[in-house]
Amino acid sequence: MIKRLAILNKLKKSLARSRVVVLTGPRQCGKTTLAGELLSEDSVNYFDLEDPASLARLDEPMTALKPLEGLVVIDEVQRRPDLFPVLRVLADREKTPARFLILGSASGDLLRQTSESLAGRMEQVTISGFSMQELGHEAEQSLWLRGGFPLSYLAGDEKTSISWRKNFIQILLERDFPQWGIRVPAVALQRFWTMLAHYHGQTWNAAEPARALGVNESTTRRHLDLLSDAFMIRQLQPFHANLRKRQVKAPKIYVRDSGLLHQLLGIDSLKALLSHPKIGASWEGFVIEQILMAEPYDEAFFWATHQGAEIDLILRQGSRLLGVECKRTDTPRLTPSIRIAIEDLGLDRVAIVYPGTKRFPITEQVESVPLQIVASGKPLFI
Repeated sequence: MIKRLAILNKLKKSLARSRVVVLTGPRQCGKTTLAGELLSEDSVNYFDLEDPASLARLDEPMTALKPLEGLVVIDEVQRRPDLFPVLRVLADREKTPARFLILGSASGDLLRQTSESLAGRMEQVTISGFSMQELGHEAEQSLWLRGGFPLSYLAGDEKTSISWRKNFIQILLERDFPQWGIRVPAVALQRFWTMLAHYHGQTWNAAEPARALGVNESTTRRHLDLLSDAFMIRQLQPFHANLRKRQVKAPKIYVRDSGLLHQLLGIDSLKALLSHPKIGASWEGFVIEQILMAEPYDEAFFWATHQGAEIDLILRQGSRLLGVECKRTDTPRLTPSIRIAIEDLGLDRVAIVYPGTKRFPITEQVESVPLQIVASGKPLFI
């Protein structure tokens, strides 16, 4: 079993200072396992809302929850949005005898409900699957190919991993989405998701997939938001500066888990990945996810102009703007795009992340940084 000590410590600190902590992340990413590290699933304080017995216990939620003390865990809370007003009342008690850890697999509606009902009372922690920081840089190739979902990464062989990912996609579309109240045919969503895999790393254009699917643009935008709310797609928003240049205003699209991306693209081995036309985009998305899981930041963007200048990732850390370029090359170098971004945006530093082993400066502000630095826990920017 892989211990996720950094996330556990973060959860403990959040629970110590907040009456309600919302742990969000995609299905099967390890939320229940983490909660089980803090409270046994056999405890009377543990409610799994996919378990009929737990649902029955919460028929009268105030009666069931009010007497409980200590840590109370409610798993898959998006299945019972009516619990949020009850949790608000319980969290407002003068001497609160309980702390509530609520787990959810959908971000959009879930967070809207919690922010409305539990404003000022809750803290949010979002997790993904395994990261290089948790597994070590030796896991890079396998993690990139299989993705970070624990049951995919830990599978005994490639066929088992592929089978798990195939079933995950099918169950999410055919069972989970309908249970969350999403009334979109699974076949249509899978076609759309597969199409997004081919757009991975590109700027979103609603018109092209709408034409291909025979629907209007607002429908494709809704589909995109559904998959984003389920933590399957990352919409990396564009950064805007006060420039005279025309800047890209649409988000960039990434399939967040590289293993699911490869499943949707039909990539079934490392050999197939290394010869696939999307290898560069796949590696870029993988690196971006690893950085966002490891590096502290307040906001994340990309930046591009219609003249061709572009930076893969911009992180805002307080008053600092930091740039990241992902280059799958043995010889990282200063590009015109990096030079333009430093001049136009006033970037403090730029890291060119590459798959090598040596960290070295290129200019005073630009440095080549091996991806394994992210796995080591060392800062990306010095």
